[in-house]
Amino acid sequence: MKTFLIPAVFAAALSTVAPAEAAECGNVSIAEMKWASAGIAASFDKIILEKGYGCAVTIVDGDTLPTFASMNEKGTPDIASEYWINSVRALLDQAVNSGRLVQGAEILADGAVEGWWIPKFIADANPDIRSVEDALRHPELFPAEDDASKGAVYNCPADWSCQISTTNLFKALAADKKGFELVETGSPERLDASIARAFDNKIGWLGYYWAPTAILGKYQMTRLSFGVGHDKTEWDRCTAVAGCLRPQLNSYPVSRAFTLMTRSFASRAGPVTTYLKTRKWDNQTINQVLAWQDENHESNEDAAIHFLRNYEGLWMKWVPADVAEKVKTSL
Repeated sequence: MKTFLIPAVFAAALSTVAPAEAAECGNVSIAEMKWASAGIAASFDKIILEKGYGCAVTIVDGDTLPTFASMNEKGTPDIASEYWINSVRALLDQAVNSGRLVQGAEILADGAVEGWWIPKFIADANPDIRSVEDALRHPELFPAEDDASKGAVYNCPADWSCQISTTNLFKALAADKKGFELVETGSPERLDASIARAFDNKIGWLGYYWAPTAILGKYQMTRLSFGVGHDKTEWDRCTAVAGCLRPQLNSYPVSRAFTLMTRSFASRAGPVTTYLKTRKWDNQTINQVLAWQDENHESNEDAAIHFLRNYEGLWMKWVPADVAEKVKTSL
């Protein structure tokens, strides 16, 4: 886990200008994206900005393309706490270079990762299994629910793009010739249920999943290597194309997520901008917080408060000591 320290001299200086910070910060709008990790990030940013820096924060609905367009063209909202940049990389570079937007911290320190996973208890008991091809040598360890004589690879939910790539990788690996069948899960709920069932019964499971997610906070899983790097050209040509006849072995791309700010906000917010260029969290932490949220059926705001109360060793390093104390006292 990487953490960052603001120099002590700078931190001391900040403690003497708190009223000015509040005045400069003023009213702030933060886009809350539609997935849980981004919603929690928006909520803990709201708490830290309000309680630590004296801002007046409003949470607004957000989504990938509309939020980018609004920030880029209209200068609002001020902040997108967790913005996945892969789909707008070229446009974002233009917006940053032209001075309309400012790119903050890479909030997902590990990136958003996809792959084929197995339970950690299977990996620990079988140290020879480190790659997907290693796992495919052992269909007996990953029995299909309807035919235990075959191994199962659980696919991504229907109508998701990862269903196509997982199907093509199954074909590229000739997994059917190695005693496996590709199980169509149909929905994320059924995919999650298959993992829960495997852990409840202490049996093997092999299939597609991604992080950060609540399920990986609840169940310890090991991601397997495909033995090759991500080939974007091949991915675009075939791996991600439905019905591709001759798919090749490939790895899933890592999606990157950063904090975005409008230039007008970043130029006036001073220490708040420094915070937004500093704070990031790793997938293990996010998975744990998401699992707590899921198990307790709590809101993004409640999950943010849970994070701030239980992970002080992480977030208190993102801000000066006086700001951290204000936030901690408010919880």
